Amino acid sequence: MQEISLAKRTADRLRDLILTENVYQFGDKLPNENVLSEELSVSRTTLREAVRILISEGLLNVKRGRGTFVVEQWERHADSGIDLQELSSKKVTLRDLYETRMIFEPEAAAFACKRASDEEIVHILELGKQCQDYLSESVSGQQRIDSEIAFHSALIKASHNEFIGQFLPVLTATIEKTFDLNHNLHIIAKEAYEDHALIMKFLKQRNPEAMKCAVKIHLSNAMITEELEK
Repeated sequence: MQEISLAKRTADRLRDLILTENVYQFGDKLPNENVLSEELSVSRTTLREAVRILISEGLLNVKRGRGTFVVEQWERHADSGIDLQELSSKKVTLRDLYETRMIFEPEAAAFACKRASDEEIVHILELGKQCQDYLSESVSGQQRIDSEIAFHSALIKASHNEFIGQFLPVLTATIEKTFDLNHNLHIIAKEAYEDHALIMKFLKQRNPEAMKCAVKIHLSNAMITEELEK
């Protein structure tokens, strides 16, 4: 009973480090078991039980061969009114998804310029740099895809509008369908690199109107390159 209680307290502490203190951000990999158990001053057995508790809550996810990760924000919204699996099906076209992003994403990014904390902006810029690095290495690698989702998701999350946050599965489905289509990916990569640079520039400047235009250009470029516009 004492061990279970300690595991729960450890889970509470780890949850605070993620949700309150922002020591670990959405999408971050947690330190390995030895390091984390030492940091929390608990045994590895207790830590494993605490991790299981947070996995059951949907806050953590274990990726085989890679480690334990804080679940991405878009995944935490996957049980909202928008069904990610349905969006990934052929019933929803890629053009439908891009048009939906065009409706909400420029405004969300503009809100992020106004509402994001300084720490959030630093975090988003770090994700943007990672995305640029992976994009330079590969136009279709999994790390490049994951980093694209993480960058744009963090930007939407920084709008601090919970309803807009429910559209994160639309973002994810759009990016995944784009790579599944495998059409003009080299051109998309070149344009995305340039567009991301502008988005990061205007975020750093906290310029909402310029940000709104940059995101619209980014989405329009993708739609034109994918030959989705009528």
